[in-house]
Amino acid sequence: MSLGHTVLILFVIIIWGFNFVVAKTGLEVFPPLFMMALRFGIVALALVWFAPRPKGMWKQIAILSVTMGSLHFSLMFIGLTKVAASIAAIAIQLQVPIAAILAAVLFKDYFGWRRGLGMALAFAGIVVVAGAPTVRTDLVYLLMVIGASAVWAVANIQIKRLKRIDGLALNAWISLLAAPQLLLASLVLEEGQIAALTNAGWLEWAAIAYMSVIVTVIGYGVWYYMIGKYATNQTMPFTLLVPFVGVLSGVAVLGEPLSWTIAIGGVATLGGVAIIVLRRPKFGGPEV
Repeated sequence: MSLGHTVLILFVIIIWGFNFVVAKTGLEVFPPLFMMALRFGIVALALVWFAPRPKGMWKQIAILSVTMGSLHFSLMFIGLTKVAASIAAIAIQLQVPIAAILAAVLFKDYFGWRRGLGMALAFAGIVVVAGAPTVRTDLVYLLMVIGASAVWAVANIQIKRLKRIDGLALNAWISLLAAPQLLLASLVLEEGQIAALTNAGWLEWAAIAYMSVIVTVIGYGVWYYMIGKYATNQTMPFTLLVPFVGVLSGVAVLGEPLSWTIAIGGVATLGGVAIIVLRRPKFGGPEV
């Protein structure tokens, strides 16, 4: 990989890792489902004009818009309202061992003792993190983030079955279908949407723009170009840096506490995920 492309990928990794902090900023004003409806709406408006129509795949993409678009992001961002950005950046990494387990069950892609050890380490690390005093009080919300990682793993299986659509087109059509779903869910389950629109300052609107344009349109645009140009085992290991950026930015920018319990559990989880990704890069992937 050229030096220029390496720097570009690292820039995308920093963008994605910092997204946990940005999301926390937006959630200070916007209800989580409403914020996701705005994010997907902006992404759809930016991309659908250039995205080829997914002929013959509308049903699969409609289902994917529910799992990846509505359910995954609903769980993730509701959980993020009470879970620290640094903790969420660690917990969401369970998507990797869960995806490996699903692959073993559905596709007979059995894992050896090394990946088995990685899975055990990842789950054990989260158990340690969950035992930290600052986490125990909001354990339900941590379970929502973990649930989001499980839904991501299911959606990842769905995506692998869509072999005739590029990544940005997939983002465009999922966003177009997910935005009204999330808006409807917000109107039914949340309140304060009008107040959020009128009270949001430039920082909160910048958070929406960052999540939709910088993270999704630009970040994924660069990422899909890179995974099309380089082998999986060259690109996917970079995603292991996303949680490190998420943890460091949460501590540095938001002043989140980083106890020894969280640090040890986080290292165990990320070490386990690293074993899986380095052994089978196809299980890796960004969660932003």
